[in-house]
Amino acid sequence: MMAFMWNLLLALFWVLLTGNIGGYNLLLGFLVGYMVLALMQRQIPILKGYTSRIPRLIRFVFFFIKELVTANLTVAFDIVTPVWHMKPGVIAMPLEAKTEVEITMVANLISMTPGTLSLDVSDDRRVLFIHAMFLDNEQELRDSLKYMERRVLEILR
Repeated sequence: MMAFMWNLLLALFWVLLTGNIGGYNLLLGFLVGYMVLALMQRQIPILKGYTSRIPRLIRFVFFFIKELVTANLTVAFDIVTPVWHMKPGVIAMPLEAKTEVEITMVANLISMTPGTLSLDVSDDRRVLFIHAMFLDNEQELRDSLKYMERRVLEILR
């Protein structure tokens, strides 16, 4: 997180030095700052691993958009067809996430996906309770949600 703040600060310095306060110039400054931090990460331990997070974040955005579109199509198909295919249910998913930020991100991304809703976190913060519209195969749903959790944790850790 500290490396991202440095990158943002370098982008703002770039905007100040060039005198152009446009969105494209800020993006260019962010890219220049990213390259500078990539060169410096070997010497400064706090920057270690920062340059590998941005590509993971971009891959996660495309992964989440694909999941979002798939879930929307599934829910839309169930609404449009006269026969309902949904089998709602609640599952308990053990969490690998430990901190409040990680748990919140995982729970919110699960809730943003149509057909699933995060209900509660256990008191010991080890289990997330999730309501699913389509609980045909509980293990398959749990595996797909765990995969999403691992992808989120790759970005945050």
